[in-house]
Amino acid sequence: RLALRCARAEAAELRLDAHPSLSVSRAALLPPGGEPPGEALPVSCSPFASYGSALHLQLPRPARLGQRVDILIEYEAGGGPGVCWLTPEQTAGKQKPFMYTQGQAVLNRSFFPCFDTPSVKCTYSATVEVPEGFTAVMSATSWEKQNDTTFVFKMSQPIPSYLIALAVGDIVSAEVGPRSRVWAEPCLIEAAKKEYDGVIEEFLVVGEKLFGPYVWGRYDILFMPPSFPFGGMENPCLTFVTPCLLAGDRSLVDVIIHEISHSWFGNLVTNATWGEFWLNEGFTMYAQRRISTEIYGLAYTCLEAATGRALLRQHMDNTGEDHPLNKLRVVIEPGVNPDDTYNETPYEKGYCFVSYLAHLVGDQSKFDAFLQAYVNRFKFQSITADDTLAFFLEHFPELKEKGVDSIPGFEFDRWLNTPGWPPYLPDLSPGEQLMKPADELAALWAADSLNMEAIEAVDITAWRVYQLIYFLDQILEKSPLPEDNMERLSKMYPKISKAQNAELRLRWCQIILKNNLEAEYSKVKEFLHSQGKQKYTLPLYRAMWGGSESARALALETFSATAPQLHVNVQNYIKQILGLQVEE
Repeated sequence: RLALRCARAEAAELRLDAHPSLSVSRAALLPPGGEPPGEALPVSCSPFASYGSALHLQLPRPARLGQRVDILIEYEAGGGPGVCWLTPEQTAGKQKPFMYTQGQAVLNRSFFPCFDTPSVKCTYSATVEVPEGFTAVMSATSWEKQNDTTFVFKMSQPIPSYLIALAVGDIVSAEVGPRSRVWAEPCLIEAAKKEYDGVIEEFLVVGEKLFGPYVWGRYDILFMPPSFPFGGMENPCLTFVTPCLLAGDRSLVDVIIHEISHSWFGNLVTNATWGEFWLNEGFTMYAQRRISTEIYGLAYTCLEAATGRALLRQHMDNTGEDHPLNKLRVVIEPGVNPDDTYNETPYEKGYCFVSYLAHLVGDQSKFDAFLQAYVNRFKFQSITADDTLAFFLEHFPELKEKGVDSIPGFEFDRWLNTPGWPPYLPDLSPGEQLMKPADELAALWAADSLNMEAIEAVDITAWRVYQLIYFLDQILEKSPLPEDNMERLSKMYPKISKAQNAELRLRWCQIILKNNLEAEYSKVKEFLHSQGKQKYTLPLYRAMWGGSESARALALETFSATAPQLHVNVQNYIKQILGLQVEE
């Protein structure tokens, strides 16, 4: 049921986003707030793009400007890309099936007919019936269990369609803070509780201090089955995250800081179009690093930001700097799937632009105050970069007077519309005290003859995970290493070569492939069998496919074994890498 208000006088047709996998059996016009059956409406579908179709409903009479229109649509869904059905084998417990929805960017049109654009926000409610022995959860401000198999949800704040999310499975919860619980399959719940007990509240409190009130009530986390293709999805009140975050040592909790930061940037203030995704992600990266600086200090945060910068460098080297996707304002042509424009640029180049704005202000507390004012001004709205930048100049009239939007080389227009490396990079030198030892150690390992005395003098046991990641990034850059160095490196640091931490495993696998260390191919295979996160999976297939004959064989063998446990989008991206036929 949709409660709508007519925004254009004499509108006689309602057009909604839908998907060929949705079958609509009936549509009706209801009296405002009234009950079915209502007045039947003619319904038709027309093609729109590869990722969806248009649903046309003809109104019996044109609607007046401002008139409320209530529509009932009876339909069936489930076969589309936004609704993921997992077999028991694809879950952690391997006993019961699991289903979840993933709306971002344009997939929720295959879950329910809607205005599937981030420019429209609405509240929602849902009643979900499940089979016995299953639990339903949604991105909603209230959750009520009516009986063993019926759950009622209500989201009282307006959100864009892509943030409406549902998951059903054999899941249980544990409290980890005054307004937070973790949800997971029973076999993971203890690990989830241990990893996150007490930390979420600390992040929320710092976020509120910096960016203003947390408006969503609860902040819960659902640990997804291993095939979940993303690190996290910031569904309001209930972030969906990869079980890869259960590293056992709290070393990856910063991913949660990123998702928590979306509570202000993305969920509360939202990009009106996917072409300006940096408004969601660039501000969220900045917010994440502000929270991290408050909690873990500047040096560690700079080190984490340096690994982010390395990812941006890698991406731009892969695509070429002047690739049109390497602009902050991406032109998404009609019919192009916004998901296919996803890359590091809105995150890390976006972060650089927000950092540049902070640099123009020159005073951290003043810029923090600007961010609070910005959130307060645009909360529950969807906006463009022009809105953001106009508000920035309005907030700092002295900067507007100085013409900071058109400083040669740093023009706001250039930031938005010119592809390439960011014109300004924030100073990450406070991280050098942690980077320098890692740089020096990597240089020792890249030497033709190894100076084992110097290598053994460096104790890496106390290094935190981002220091190890940074070290591995340097090794990867210097690879292939001289003959035999790899085997010795692997033996010397079991903390790295046998790590369970997914970020370390990814990089170790990339190093194995770049050095063609066939003796450790099994580690690549094991890692790809253990999880299906897109950010870990695709780079490894690219590396295998760009490698030796045996690496290519490993790619084909691993893909044929793991394909059924992967998300369909990830399957298709791998098929593209391997030159296989992609099903529409």
